[in-house]
Amino acid sequence: MRFPRSWRLLAGPAALLALAPGALASALGPARLPSPERGLNLLVVGTDSRTGVTATEKERFRLGGQDCDCADVIMLVHVSAANDRISVVSLPRDSLAELPGPHTDRRTGAVHDTHLAKINAAHAEGGSALAVETVEAATGLAVHRYLEIDFRRFMDTVDRIDGGVPICTAKPLKDPATGLDLAVGTRRVGGGEALQYVRSRKADGEMDFGRIRKQQKFVVNTLDRIRAGGILGDRTELRALAATLRGTAAAERGLSVTELLALATRLKAVGPSRTEFATVPVRGFNPLVEGVGSTVGWDEEGAAEVFARLAADRPLPPGDAVAPSEVSVADYAPARGSSLICP
Repeated sequence: MRFPRSWRLLAGPAALLALAPGALASALGPARLPSPERGLNLLVVGTDSRTGVTATEKERFRLGGQDCDCADVIMLVHVSAANDRISVVSLPRDSLAELPGPHTDRRTGAVHDTHLAKINAAHAEGGSALAVETVEAATGLAVHRYLEIDFRRFMDTVDRIDGGVPICTAKPLKDPATGLDLAVGTRRVGGGEALQYVRSRKADGEMDFGRIRKQQKFVVNTLDRIRAGGILGDRTELRALAATLRGTAAAERGLSVTELLALATRLKAVGPSRTEFATVPVRGFNPLVEGVGSTVGWDEEGAAEVFARLAADRPLPPGDAVAPSEVSVADYAPARGSSLICP
């Protein structure tokens, strides 16, 4: 998929902020969180890496299989310049994208020119650096900071939240692939069960689009539990939580623990009603691409409007501003975070 050059120009001079020295500094070292004039853009990536997951956990939570170190979760998070609004746009992992070249494939050492691939392959080929570059090229937005979370860090972070995180459903959900088996209602879960929930895409017939909605819902309820549990007011506990989430691996423009704490302070007063969640507008599925397979095609006009709004530090466009998708479960429908809180 090629995106209009005008999208790439939306970032403007703000892109220079991302090139400041020290972007690859130690994860635990001090850092100064940027304050761009038109808001801060964070790229949050969840990978399928199982490093550190025990054999017992793999069996209990259905975490077997071979990982490709691909990006299963890709969320572009925009924090308004006034620190009073958060917009989250999920990018389906099977989105057709151009991976910028030349770049070196970290798996094989081969040098690739620009080529088409599923957007989640950017991380597998080039790690955080290529993931950032690919998302910037696709959206026209500067990525100021990057946060990567694998299976181990996800589970350990959820397990640090006293009492677990609530998940809820209005209909039974059963997924033989992940082992998810939820009755109607609300229950609190720890890290392993939470991972089953956010990985599930075969329980409701909504494919990856349903999984994205589960992921967004889980993020809202996790933040709500952190607020309600008093963690934001306990600096020691908050730092421990941030360190668990961040880990110690170097990453392109990686958020440091210090920056995570600064971000938590900036957004302390931002409740669920001041957050909004959406999936990038999708036209439908593309014809098969040789060497790539089945991919998701964005609605270029709708996607351009979404990213233009973020570039201008404005709220996301309403659902009726974007044409319906050819795939009904993929219709663009922004949701307030407050509407995603479990009862």
